[in-house]
Amino acid sequence: MASLPSQRYSFSKSRTHPQSSRMTPEPKSTQKCKLSQKRKTLTFQLSMGGHLSPWPTYTSGQTILQNRKPCSDDSWKQVGSLKQYPMSTAKPRYLEQLENYLRKELLLLDLGKDSTQELRLQPYREIFEFFIEDFKTYKPLLSSIKNAYELMLAHQREKIRALEPLKAKLVTLNEDCNERIMAMRAEERYEISMLKKEKMNLLKLIDKKNEEKISLQTEVSKLRKNLAEEYLHYLSERDARKILIGDLNELRYQREDMSLAQSPGVWGEDPVKLTLALKMTRQDLTRTQMELNTMKANFGDVVPRRDFEMQEKINKDLQEQLDSLRADYEEVCKEHDSLLQMHMSTLKERDQFFSELQEIQRTSTPRPNWTKCEDVVAGGQERWHMLAADKNSDQLVDVLLEEIGEGLLREKDSFPGLGYGETIPTFLRFDGPVENKKPSKKEVVNILKDAWKERLAQEQKEKFPDFFFNFLERRFGPSDAIAWAYTIFENIKLFHTNEVMSQFYAVLMGKRTESVYINQKETVAQLQKEMTNADSQKVGLLSMEQFSNILKSTFPLKKEEQVQELMEAGGWHPNSNSSDLFNYRSLFMENEEGQSDPFVQKLWQQYVIEKDEYLRELKQELGLELHNEVTLSKMRRALMNIDPSLDKQTLSTYLSQAFQLPISELPEEGNEAEEGTKLCLRLVLEQLQVADVKRIGPRDIEPTS
Repeated sequence: MASLPSQRYSFSKSRTHPQSSRMTPEPKSTQKCKLSQKRKTLTFQLSMGGHLSPWPTYTSGQTILQNRKPCSDDSWKQVGSLKQYPMSTAKPRYLEQLENYLRKELLLLDLGKDSTQELRLQPYREIFEFFIEDFKTYKPLLSSIKNAYELMLAHQREKIRALEPLKAKLVTLNEDCNERIMAMRAEERYEISMLKKEKMNLLKLIDKKNEEKISLQTEVSKLRKNLAEEYLHYLSERDARKILIGDLNELRYQREDMSLAQSPGVWGEDPVKLTLALKMTRQDLTRTQMELNTMKANFGDVVPRRDFEMQEKINKDLQEQLDSLRADYEEVCKEHDSLLQMHMSTLKERDQFFSELQEIQRTSTPRPNWTKCEDVVAGGQERWHMLAADKNSDQLVDVLLEEIGEGLLREKDSFPGLGYGETIPTFLRFDGPVENKKPSKKEVVNILKDAWKERLAQEQKEKFPDFFFNFLERRFGPSDAIAWAYTIFENIKLFHTNEVMSQFYAVLMGKRTESVYINQKETVAQLQKEMTNADSQKVGLLSMEQFSNILKSTFPLKKEEQVQELMEAGGWHPNSNSSDLFNYRSLFMENEEGQSDPFVQKLWQQYVIEKDEYLRELKQELGLELHNEVTLSKMRRALMNIDPSLDKQTLSTYLSQAFQLPISELPEEGNEAEEGTKLCLRLVLEQLQVADVKRIGPRDIEPTS
């Protein structure tokens, strides 16, 4: 095969300084332009007429271009080694010029130290383009190969570009973890030092106790010794006493023996002497008898002293009883007089109220007969009884208005747009008629529940109205989002008695913060978890005693009456036994329209009452009228006085909500800026009413000893 003429393989390629041209990568548009120019030049110069000249296969391994410096020693050695082989067939001129061109390009790229790997592939890409353009027969196959590699390279570039932020994030996470580890180590070192100090103190205390033990043992040994000495002393005293008693008995016996020895001489006395003694004795007897008679005559009616003292004591007790009864009688008389006065005032009020009642009965309309609504409400008597159960007249009016409003709402085919005013919520800003989607209450409740789930699952960065509209766009598409926004808004504005709709409407319109709904759900979930943990058999049953204990442990600040109300809402009755079992899982069930069990409703009612009571105590503690201004420092002190258990973070949250300031911008306690921050008390209480405000601990905390 004849080789091509040499003049047709010369490359006419002008360049500037190679290093300066390769220091910075050129844009893709510039590279494509240069590539097209190179293609035109080589196509013009390299006319591939005829067939290619053959090339020996044994030389293919020696002419493979590698990515190394063209001017390096290894390349020259390799070229020198090529000269040693006999070249029976000359290398095609086209191949030699392509190799020379590739070496020059690689040399220029090597001189540019900052050239990237992507730029190093450019010479090979250009050579491949020359092959594709010149070999017309293999152009489709070579083009498909090139396109496959280009697609794979583009895919790899996209993956590298996507992984670069992850690499930076990994570095940031690594630094954060290192900082946490250092902080934990510092904390551990501090804790170890504190434990060592405590250990030294305990060792000193042990030594002190050991010394006290030794001193006590010494004192006990001394006392034992003294006790032994005293025992010996008393033993000797006992023996001496026995000896003395024996001696006394001996002396008494001796004296009796002596008296018996002298008794026979008595019968030898003089009879005259005995007669005189008898006469004197009779005289003494007569005188004593006379004195006795005189005493009987003088003191015959006298009471004995013992009886007198007893009677005197009884008399004293009776006198005390009489005094107490007299005081009670006077008190009863006073109460009787006050009751008489109260009775008279009550009679006057009764007459006044009776006259007012007659006047009201004369001027007012009669009490409505709610049974007339049974035939009007959809569902008939059964549904009306279900709607009217345990509701007063005001609540029945709301139910009736909802039923009427629901019918009117379904008759509407469209809603008028509210425009783009600043007072219009962002999700309702539209001009023109809006389609009424006419969903059922169940569908609206399911949409709202899904919105809450998505809101709780993501970070709450955007405002709730904006999130609501974005949620509708994601769910129904941008074209139907505004229609669904108007439809759902009209429904939740109408149905006040539905818990899900009323709570969502309050949060959507800014009448309540999201934290109120979130904390209420967390409280119910925590209570359900406690009951599930107490159910050891996992059968869904608990005793009333367990139910009461769980309520008291979960809500330690609730009064006994409030706990009893919750138990009654859960199914407890005064005549129920504490061991009776009930299904606690039914307390947390909801119907298809989102209405919860009376137990959960009672929890919400108690929460609202407790919040109102908390704010009322706060107002009393401040001692200001609603139109007066309150400073930030005074509000801080008042909150700590009525709720001493408030932690610093919760207190800052309450103050931030009350004065509408970010927590980071709140002045420090005792700062002059704190005294200068003022706001109307009525506005402060309204802003606290919107947020999740509740008591953290008891008002009166006993001081710890």
